[in-house]
This record gives sequence, C-alpha cells and structure tokens, in this order.
Amino acid sequence: QVQLVESGGGLVQPGGSLRLSCAASGITFSRYDMGWYRQAPGKQRELVATIASNGITNYADSVKGRFTISRDNAKNTVYLQMNSLKPEDTAVYYCHAERAAPSLKYWGKGTLVTVSS
Repeated sequence: QVQLVESGGGLVQPGGSLRLSCAASGITFSRYDMGWYRQAPGKQRELVATIASNGITNYADSVKGRFTISRDNAKNTVYLQMNSLKPEDTAVYYCHAERAAPSLKYWGKGTLVTVSS
C-alpha cells in the first residue's frame, strides 16, 4: 500500500514560518520525483515546488525565495520549509510522488496551512 502522509500544517501569522513534512511508504522513495502542490478554496490545485530524484528543484514564482523543498531519502521524507508566509499562501498542501518508468503518480490527503493574524 502506497501512502503519502503530510504533517506540519496549522495556523501561522503573516511573516511566520512553517515546515511541512511528507512521509512516504510503499514506494522506492529515491526513485520518485517529489513535489508539493496546494489548493485554495475555489481554486485549482497548483504546483508549489518539486524536487526530482536527482535533487533538482523547481519552484513556482509565487514562492521562489521564500520556500525551500528538500528530501531525505534515508527517511523517505520530503519537506517544504515555508518562510515569510503570506495570507495568499493559505491552502491545503498536498504531497505528490511521481515516477516515469513505469508511469506512477500518488497523492497525499493534504494538510491545511492557514496564514492569518
């Protein structure tokens, strides 16, 4: 059974920081490209950041310079360090795992991040 379990969400004030974690099981983690997506109410899910199996990272322009994605293959975990949080960062954040050969995609259930004073 494949599971992606997010944690670390919660309420934080604007300008604050939060670190999300996604623990994966049931997959050979090191072979997967990992990512974080988010979905605000009434909006489409959007890419936040990705980190490939080779370590290459990619960020949405809206979070570049504020968020950092990282992975610890020994712990089968991907992280999202979020700094300088803004109210518009409020969303459910989803962990994503993907591999190309064979083509497989998995999603976590999400963790809610609320940025509000």
